[in-house]
Amino acid sequence: MNDITSKTGSTELSQILSQMNEAGNFLISILTDRNGFPIASATASGEDPELQSAVVALVQKTAAQVQQQLGMAPTDEISMFDTAGRRLVCRPFEVNEHKLILAVVVPDRKQSYRRLTNTTVNAIKRRWRL
Repeated sequence: MNDITSKTGSTELSQILSQMNEAGNFLISILTDRNGFPIASATASGEDPELQSAVVALVQKTAAQVQQQLGMAPTDEISMFDTAGRRLVCRPFEVNEHKLILAVVVPDRKQSYRRLTNTTVNAIKRRWRL
């Protein structure tokens, strides 16, 4: 991970995201509400969390439309790849009736991320309940 990182939002939540980024060598992570408004983020130098949150909102709206139109169950994860092999992972979850989304940019198509994002979602839930 780059030496320079940026953290915004709640200090505790941003620290949780920063630790996940470091452990997974992720470029950016952001926690948003269901509408894509940023709550906390941690990014490598040169990454834009505001742009990321806009993308998360678009992905969430698309998933909600698909769920309604196809009668699918709520989404557990949404992933998208770019042509360079980077993956955007959006993990919707709920805490105290607040619908949140953890979004992570994974730099390599073959890189694992699920265990780290599970651990991070659980840490956010514990922190949110305090």
